[in-house]
Amino acid sequence: MPSPLRAAVVGAGYWGPNLARNLAASEDWELAAVCDLDEDRARRVARSAGGEGQVAVETSLDALLARDDVDAVAVATPARTHHAVVMAALRAGKHVVVEKPLADGADAAREMVAEAAARGLVLMTDHTYCYTPVVLKIRELVATGELGDLLYIDSVRINLGLVQPDVDVFWDLAPHDLSIIDFVLPGGLRPESVSAHGGDPLGAGKACVGYLFLPLGGGAVANVHVNWLSPTKVRRMTVGGTRRTLVWDDLNPQQRLSVYDRGVDLETQALDSLERRAATVSYRLGDTWSPALAEREALGVMVAELAAAVRERRAPVTDGAAGLRVLGVLEAASRSLGSGGDGAPVTLGVGPLAGTLAGSMVGGAA
Repeated sequence: MPSPLRAAVVGAGYWGPNLARNLAASEDWELAAVCDLDEDRARRVARSAGGEGQVAVETSLDALLARDDVDAVAVATPARTHHAVVMAALRAGKHVVVEKPLADGADAAREMVAEAAARGLVLMTDHTYCYTPVVLKIRELVATGELGDLLYIDSVRINLGLVQPDVDVFWDLAPHDLSIIDFVLPGGLRPESVSAHGGDPLGAGKACVGYLFLPLGGGAVANVHVNWLSPTKVRRMTVGGTRRTLVWDDLNPQQRLSVYDRGVDLETQALDSLERRAATVSYRLGDTWSPALAEREALGVMVAELAAAVRERRAPVTDGAAGLRVLGVLEAASRSLGSGGDGAPVTLGVGPLAGTLAGSMVGGAA
């Protein structure tokens, strides 16, 4: 086994302890330090993850980044701080994994992606769902052609949830679905436009119920429904193809993923000498099966992928560009919402330095 890499966690609030615990438990990493403005909170996380006196505690980001025993930094601070923290870490020569969203805006994210590319450093977005066994299996089924050509993706994420003070329901809930769709689609999520419709029946000053429509390549479409006001909690995604359709019900532990050999076939036939064609619908009714899924903690898989990307000098599978694609869709959704639901173009460009990521990291693929 290669020597473990050394990591520090910045932010000891909600998500930081989870990152610290998985880094400390990984064979690929040693947890070197925890940094937070609240020293007591940082000390509690350090003690819980690494044991008394085993993990250093810092209250200054500058002091943390000056340490020569830190290879990578895991950022778990509020989104509005991501740009400043990540840029400082990259300029200090540290690889970075950052809690989603990558930044609070696409312009800031582009600068972060370009900085990492220019320095040949790993910038990873912690799209945690992408490392769950079920989403890894969905990605495999799509990539191997088990579903055929994709026709649609329909995702529902609704619950009676907390109305956030600083973001609407799209920015709160949809990043999960968008990151998953980006992960399972070959080439990532690259819609030309987004249409967003939202409602504010509470008078909260922001959309509490929302629908996203994204035209995908080849005539396929994706729909995302998010809602803070539903009395029932639903986490379901359907991916339909020309051969098979899968349904992922994340709240059904006995059968999270089902693959249906059922669907609609369209057969064309000539009707007259002018070769006008009409579509005849036939229904295919076949078997249903549930793939076996390994039980692994997603964050454990994520930190292993971070280590592999650093050691192999390649981009991780949820790299900075993946985080930027999600942000591009969210910003387009906000523009569409402001224009009454009209389709808004999606800007995904990351500037002239983005293409150097793969070139500066042997074997990399953005």
